[in-house]
Amino acid sequence: MTSSHAYLSGLFSLDGRVAVVTGGSSGIGRAIAGALARAGASVVIVARRKTELSATVDELTADGCRAAWVSGDLGTRDGVRAAAEEAAAVFGEPDILVNSAGVNLRPPMDELGEDVWDTTMAVNLEAPFLLGQRFGPGMAERGFGRIIHVTSQQAHRAFVQSGAYGVSKGGLESLARSQAEAWSPHGVTCNTLVPGFVLTPLNRRLQSDPERVAALAARTMAGRNGLAEDFAGAAVFLAGRASAYVTGQSIHVDGGFSVH
Repeated sequence: MTSSHAYLSGLFSLDGRVAVVTGGSSGIGRAIAGALARAGASVVIVARRKTELSATVDELTADGCRAAWVSGDLGTRDGVRAAAEEAAAVFGEPDILVNSAGVNLRPPMDELGEDVWDTTMAVNLEAPFLLGQRFGPGMAERGFGRIIHVTSQQAHRAFVQSGAYGVSKGGLESLARSQAEAWSPHGVTCNTLVPGFVLTPLNRRLQSDPERVAALAARTMAGRNGLAEDFAGAAVFLAGRASAYVTGQSIHVDGGFSVH
């Protein structure tokens, strides 16, 4: 190995690490799971749909990666706990936790019922909290951990009917700061990745309006909307040794959307 390869491997390789990625069978979560696996981590993907889970893991293992899947319901406390135990049993306790699973239910505020509120908070905020409580202390005890949440522009500004979704994502960024305060002294960093408008299945409803999609692209500095693969590098950085002094941060991967 050349000296440059050794240096880069020391900074960014995830060899020997174990990662759990929720929502890893589609969209941004799938891109992150693939990036972590290809950087050397053993990855367990947690989501609902078995067909998508199986297809994602088959693709990774065909690429020479170590990957497995767990089908779980992150909308209930018992479902989260069961999925966490099943995930930890595959490759061992995780060093890296990525919370990318989310529901994007955004009815107009005056039509926002308690059922939508409860579902949104359960999946988008409570599941990441419970998974952090399950895995964070173990990471701290071992002296290394990385917790990465995927949030949204709606955590910072309201547009296109933020509703309960924006509230849940704002709470998730606050959760990252609380987790960082608790566990960073023990080698566990906690950060969030903040997408712009990304062309994923979660945003299918908005993509049906070409004018809105074009307007969102024009709002970026890069001149285009995001793609799931735009998150690969940032995720590998936050998951590895290179980001040891980055914690409690919201890192915008949005083509300049948030500052334009």
